[in-house]
Amino acid sequence: MATDEFAAGQIIALGGGGFRGDPADTRLLLERYILAQSGRPEPAICFLPQASGENPDYVAAFYAAFGGLPCRPSHLSLFKPPTADLASFLLGQDVIYVGGGNTKSMLALWREWGLDRILRQAWAAGIVLCGVSAGSICWFDGGVTDSIPGPLTPLACLGFLAGSNCPHYDSETERRPTYQRLVGQGILPAGYAADDCAGLHFRGSELARIISSRPSASAYRVEAAGTAAGVIETRLIPDNLGPL
Repeated sequence: MATDEFAAGQIIALGGGGFRGDPADTRLLLERYILAQSGRPEPAICFLPQASGENPDYVAAFYAAFGGLPCRPSHLSLFKPPTADLASFLLGQDVIYVGGGNTKSMLALWREWGLDRILRQAWAAGIVLCGVSAGSICWFDGGVTDSIPGPLTPLACLGFLAGSNCPHYDSETERRPTYQRLVGQGILPAGYAADDCAGLHFRGSELARIISSRPSASAYRVEAAGTAAGVIETRLIPDNLGPL
């Protein structure tokens, strides 16, 4: 759980979409928003593609998107690391972007290489942490994942942000009922869900803003109701980054 040590930290958790999942957003509104939060005219941004098994097509899509924006893009491979000093490499970034894929496998790999500790240092240092899908739920105490074959399951994550998270709330049929059931039964703590193309922007441990690149995309606060109703779902209206 965040403390005053992390007051300068920012986390932007995207429910889905972004540079690979939303081809309609040719203006890259979410990406431009993320870069702007660094406060730098040409921020250094590093892509962590471990959840996708470091899929080369995903890495290429990252460079294709951010290569046309005012930033200095790079990526970190843990199969071909650019340096033995991963801490210095990541702490030299202004933004760290985590891609989607298998959250469970990504977290296991991160812990083996010590990235969980380095990312916490990056957060405390004011580096913007962000990501989509797996790159969204990883920052919370836990979330809903499809990392394991079969039904969606709860997954313990890094715990930088208190509570739980569910991405793809409007685009994957089982996400909403599964998340509500897990929160209602107390298996996951109360938390936030986000539609594709919607994002949750935290400053320190507090939700500061909700954004979207699609007018119909929203975020939600989901809490156990303590009654037969199961949960209380409160829609959180985002600031739309594009034209209505």
